Amino acid sequence: MTTYLCKACGTQYQPSDEPPEACPICEDPRQYIPHDGGQQWVEWREFLAAHKAEIRDDYGILGIGATPSFAIDQRALLVKSNAGNVLWDCTPYVDDEIVARVGAEGGIAAIAISHPHYYASMVEWAHTFGCPIYLHEAERKWVMRPDPAIRFWDGETNDLGGGLTLVRCGGHYEGGQVLHWAQRKALLSGDIVHVIPDRRYVSFMYSYPNLIPLPPSKVQHIADALAPFPFDTIYGAWFDRVIERFLSGMTRLYGHSLARVLEKRGLMLVVMAATMAPVGS
Repeated sequence: MTTYLCKACGTQYQPSDEPPEACPICEDPRQYIPHDGGQQWVEWREFLAAHKAEIRDDYGILGIGATPSFAIDQRALLVKSNAGNVLWDCTPYVDDEIVARVGAEGGIAAIAISHPHYYASMVEWAHTFGCPIYLHEAERKWVMRPDPAIRFWDGETNDLGGGLTLVRCGGHYEGGQVLHWAQRKALLSGDIVHVIPDRRYVSFMYSYPNLIPLPPSKVQHIADALAPFPFDTIYGAWFDRVIERFLSGMTRLYGHSLARVLEKRGLMLVVMAATMAPVGS
């Protein structure tokens, strides 16, 4: 038996003799099945043979990904703390080069992932580094490779130690979580709070590939969840998707954006304000 990865989302499935019949993550409207090729799979060893590690600094945090691009193509971040290193989000690819570099940085004490689109090969990583994976209980049904290493947590926050706190924001997914790093005053957000190419804005969507926005009430919920956690920097889901100087933080950003929406009332403006919020005043 081997494991198979979905070519569209990069999720690794349980060991089997044949590829799965379908990918529930891609059948959900927050992702997609490619219209031109349909559901496609790649066997684990074949995937490893066709890619290599991409390891580089990403605005002061070690970023880990793979080249050439695969599936959603997110990168992981190795967050170093005095309570042990945390791998934030996950990439499908892991090899000896990554193991050696991460080992030189002190290994991994825990893995935490923002939402199901980035679960990738999380169990492979957990087995490789002998560490647990922290996911929110609300996303249990989206785990395609169950494993004892996965620890589901419930509630609104989860203190990982070393000034690292998981915050359930919801939005994109009900159990969507971000990682607040108090020492660096940084927010690692995956695409729960999405850093877009124009760094004056962040985006909030129910489905990014299908352009389905979140309603203002969901955006406000994210603001409320993050209000107690000050930050100056936002790390998005891909290499270089970082806002370095965030000025006054989320409460001001969301409140300002949402006030505009409620004042204007127009459908197009509601959609835009739910999708994009300005950075700064």
